[in-house]
Amino acid sequence: MPAHQFLLVINPGSTSTKISVFDGENEVFTENISHKIEELSRFNRASDQDLYRMEIIVKILREKKIRLENLKAVVGRGGLLKPIEGGTYSVNEQMVADLKRGVLGDHPSNCGGLIAYAISKTVGCHAFIVDPVVVDELEPIARISGMPLIKRRSIFHALNQKAVAREAAATLGKKYSQCNLIVVHLGGGITVGAHALGRVVDVNNGLDGDGPFSPERSGSVPVGDLIKVCYSGTYTLAEMKKLVKGHGGTVAYLGTHDMRIIEERIENGDSEAELIYQAMAYQVSKLIGEMATVLKGKVDAIALTGGIAKSTRFTGLVKERVSFIAQIMIFPGEQEMKALALGALRVLNGEEPAKIYE
Repeated sequence: MPAHQFLLVINPGSTSTKISVFDGENEVFTENISHKIEELSRFNRASDQDLYRMEIIVKILREKKIRLENLKAVVGRGGLLKPIEGGTYSVNEQMVADLKRGVLGDHPSNCGGLIAYAISKTVGCHAFIVDPVVVDELEPIARISGMPLIKRRSIFHALNQKAVAREAAATLGKKYSQCNLIVVHLGGGITVGAHALGRVVDVNNGLDGDGPFSPERSGSVPVGDLIKVCYSGTYTLAEMKKLVKGHGGTVAYLGTHDMRIIEERIENGDSEAELIYQAMAYQVSKLIGEMATVLKGKVDAIALTGGIAKSTRFTGLVKERVSFIAQIMIFPGEQEMKALALGALRVLNGEEPAKIYE
């Protein structure tokens, strides 16, 4: 391995851009850049913000005495591309074109690949994205919804789930491609994935109302009753969308998405808070059970990750219901920046080839 492998990692958000520089697996520094809304409002589309954000990033790197010509790779958070299998992808002209035009939508994360590509062309290094949100490895049987008009879609915390799955496999002394794992991301949205020998063959759509309810999302609700509410004349389309995503889950029941506040209410004897809290753990556990059937009961481990995995109260409730399936591993929080860096390193170190986006 070379003495130094400097990597720039870029993760654009709605009003911020998080950047990290790694030397191999070691983090050199991380900075979260805030953007003023009035500055971003100058752009018609989020993907048009790439050069604006890049100029700020380059300025900070100079202030930190990071020489661009020493970079081995720039790694961007993958945006809304065509559905692809997991892995590390070289950013090519086709990907840039699809990110620019928003082939599946316009989102700030599209800037990740665009900035990586622009910097790489300037300094002559690699540009990658790793496990974007559009990762789709579902088996054909998992796409069937029961209504031909609607297909089940793969939208989940792919980057963190894949990173945690690799870490869980390493803990077992195996490669990711040798394990059957159930990975549970517990955050503002909740996704539970069945990882079969390195592929996420089934997972709930944690964005648009599928699976357990979460701090901000409704999850699956009775369809017949949902249709009645939609046509009741009480709510607009926009309002219904918010009830599913943003104003659903514990926000709807308890007025907050902060699980720490809910736990404080439970400690103070709030029985409603305790019921809703336990119901969320109950629904998570039910979906873990479903994914165990997808893997035909052959589960090497169940990995819990995300912000809520920091709570021993919540993970304890899940453990009570699912520990009979397989051993439980807990990886609290999320390591997205390091996951992006590790994805690039696997290619640079010859552990796997860079995939080509077509």
